[in-house]
Amino acid sequence: MEYRILPRGGEKISVIGLGGGYIGEGGEKEMRKALELAVGRGVNYFDLAMSEASPFAVYGETLKDRRKELYYQVHFGAEYRTGKYGWTLSLERIKKSVDWQLKNLKTDYIDFGFVHCIDEEADLRKVLEGGTLDYMKQLKEAGVMRHIGLSSHTPGIVNRMLDTGLIDMVMFSINPAYDYRHGDYAIGTVDERTALYRRCEAEGVGISVMKAFGGGQLLNAGTSPFGQALSEYQCIQYALDKPGVLTVLPGLRGTEDLRRLLGFFEAAEEEKDYSVLGSFAPREAEGVCVYCNHCQPCPSGLDVGLINKYYDLAMAGDALARNHYLNLEKKASSCTGCGHCDRRCPFQVKQTERMKEIRDYFGV
Repeated sequence: MEYRILPRGGEKISVIGLGGGYIGEGGEKEMRKALELAVGRGVNYFDLAMSEASPFAVYGETLKDRRKELYYQVHFGAEYRTGKYGWTLSLERIKKSVDWQLKNLKTDYIDFGFVHCIDEEADLRKVLEGGTLDYMKQLKEAGVMRHIGLSSHTPGIVNRMLDTGLIDMVMFSINPAYDYRHGDYAIGTVDERTALYRRCEAEGVGISVMKAFGGGQLLNAGTSPFGQALSEYQCIQYALDKPGVLTVLPGLRGTEDLRRLLGFFEAAEEEKDYSVLGSFAPREAEGVCVYCNHCQPCPSGLDVGLINKYYDLAMAGDALARNHYLNLEKKASSCTGCGHCDRRCPFQVKQTERMKEIRDYFGV
């Protein structure tokens, strides 16, 4: 397992976590096996937006002895009164649901409490005016909740919440289809979505990724908006390469799915290479470095993707990006202008020109 650190808190989070989703479909025995396997393989981050109520008690019983080693993402707005998932903005019902979730999870604290699934301005107003956010602040002040977060598909809503300075983590839908404006949740332009990822990293806000496979549509050529299937590993790597991302939370139905997903760490780099997206990208995305490193290896030894990322983050206001750049062994000034990266870039980025721009900006 690989881990990334949440800047606001220092938690060490597994880069692949577990999405709740449909894990209950395999039955209680299979669910227990999957949870035990996940923890045994180093997974420590669990999203608890379930499609039904039954998994909560299984999580609680299976993981109670490992609770202090794990991070739970609990949603304020998801409820299970009928035994199935429901959504509410009622503060009274939210309180009852959270109490029920904690009881079934056999825990008395929340690592990450998320304002759940806010995509519309009207719903955000209800959260802000209806007392939900104030209630979450009270829980944090009382030590019951460690971090406040938000789950959303809408860049504008996330930016509004980032403006409050209250949130430490965002659950956001990141995949090539949505980023390139395909699908119901493809909200915001390429630039808006990219700017959001950069803002999160610049401000130390982590991102946990939902819908990394576009609801499974990206994995099938017949349903992919690109007319070509991508693999799970390509989608995971794509999300992990975005600024701010700490963990990807794929859903699964049992141990078979989990073993396949965890194979990501043993997979060859070619299996994770998503540079084929360069042929799918809309015109507005051309010329934008996505840090895929398909241009590697650089004849002069530059990490072209990382140099671009630190430059973009510095431009977005990340105070630490300059230091990260200056600590690189090879900087933009080492570029010889050979054109290797220009020829290799699937997104038509003129990297040799960009290296001059970055050299001038950082002064080295």
